[in-house]
Amino acid sequence: MSTTVSSRFFSLEEYAQRWHRVQQAMQQRGLDLVVVWSRSAGTYDRCADLLYLANYYGNQPGQGRNGPQGFSAVVLQVGQTPELFADMQDLRHELIATDRVQACSNTFEAVAHRLAAAGSRKVGLVGTDLIPMKYWSRLQALTPQVQWVIADDLVREVRLIKSARELEAFRCAGKTASAAITALAQALIAGRSQAEAAGEAARQVTRGGGHVHQLAISHGAQLKHLASDPVVGYNQQTPAADELARAWVTGPMFQGYWLGPGRTVVCGAHPSPPQRALLEANAEAVSTVLAAVRAGVKVHELVAIGDRLTAQFGGEPSDLTREWPVYGHGNGLFFEAPSISVRVGPDAEFVLRENMVISVEMFFARDGVGQAGFENSVIVTRDGSELLITSPMLFE
Repeated sequence: MSTTVSSRFFSLEEYAQRWHRVQQAMQQRGLDLVVVWSRSAGTYDRCADLLYLANYYGNQPGQGRNGPQGFSAVVLQVGQTPELFADMQDLRHELIATDRVQACSNTFEAVAHRLAAAGSRKVGLVGTDLIPMKYWSRLQALTPQVQWVIADDLVREVRLIKSARELEAFRCAGKTASAAITALAQALIAGRSQAEAAGEAARQVTRGGGHVHQLAISHGAQLKHLASDPVVGYNQQTPAADELARAWVTGPMFQGYWLGPGRTVVCGAHPSPPQRALLEANAEAVSTVLAAVRAGVKVHELVAIGDRLTAQFGGEPSDLTREWPVYGHGNGLFFEAPSISVRVGPDAEFVLRENMVISVEMFFARDGVGQAGFENSVIVTRDGSELLITSPMLFE
C-alpha cells in the first residue's frame, strides 16, 4: 500500500489545539455551532481563517457564473472535529488538517443542509464582510430555523497570539521579506527602472517560498501615491539620479504569513543634506516606536510616541498619512489587530501580548524635499521585541 508524505508545515496536534481554543471561545459566547466562511479564488485577504483551521485554500478562479466559486466554510461544533466544505473537487487531502471534508459545487447549500440535519437554532456566523448578498440571501432562505449570530472576530482573536511554530514561519517570512526589500532598494539606487527593481524583489520572494501581493514603488511626482501604477504597483520609468523613491514589498511571505516592509532611498546618488535629514528622521521615528514595543504596552502609548516624533520633525502632513492614519498594525495570515491609529480609535486600550507580531509604519514629508516612508516588523516578547525585517533602514 502506497503512502503519501504530508507536507503540512504545522502538525495535526497544533491544529487540534487551535480547534480547542476556538471552541472555548465559542462556549464563552454561548455558541455550540459556528460556520466560518472564507474566500480565496486568487486573493489572500479573506482566506486566513480556513488556512488557520483546516490548512485549506481553494484554487478556483472566482470568476464563474455557475455557483459560488472561491467560497468555502468550516463548521465548528463543540466537542467535534471541524468539518470542511470545500469549493473544489480535486482536493489535496494530505494537506488538509481535518478528515471530515465535503467537496461541494455549492458550498452555501451544502452548509445549509448540514445545519438542517443538526437541527441547529443559534449559529455563529464568521464572514459577514465577505459573503455576497445573493449567497447570503440563499443561505437564509434555506435555514429558516436558524438564528444567526454575527461572530466575525471569533477566529481572528484566537489567531492574534502565535504559537512557537507560527513564529518559526514568521522568521522564515522575515528572511524572505528582508531579502526582497533589500534587492528592491539596491536596484533603485543602482539606477534600474521601477519594473526591473520589482523583478529583483519578486525573485527573492518566490525563491523564499512566498508570494507577491504588491510591489508598490513611487518616485518623483508620484511620491504622493503609494504606487506609481494602481494596478500592478510599479511602472516602466527609471528615476533620475537624485530622486527619492519609496518602495514596499507586501504579501504572504511564508506559509501564508504576511509582512510588508517599506523603505525610501535616493536613486543613483548619495542623499543631499535635506534628503538625508528627511530619511533619517523618518527611519529613526519608526525605530523609536518599535523600541517601545513589548508585552504589556498599550496602543495609545505607542501612538503618543509616534505623535511626539511627528511633531518634533515638523514638516508637512504626508499624503499617505492622510490616506492611512496609522502608525502600524498587527500581522498574521493578513494584516490584523491592533490598529495603531493616529486617531487612536477603538484599539486605544489594546494591550500587546507576548508572541504577537507587530509592524510600525510612518510617512514623513517636507516641502521642497519630498515624501518618505518606512515600515518594519517585530515579534512581541516579554521584555521587548525580536526584529523580523533585518534589511538596513538607510541605504547609501
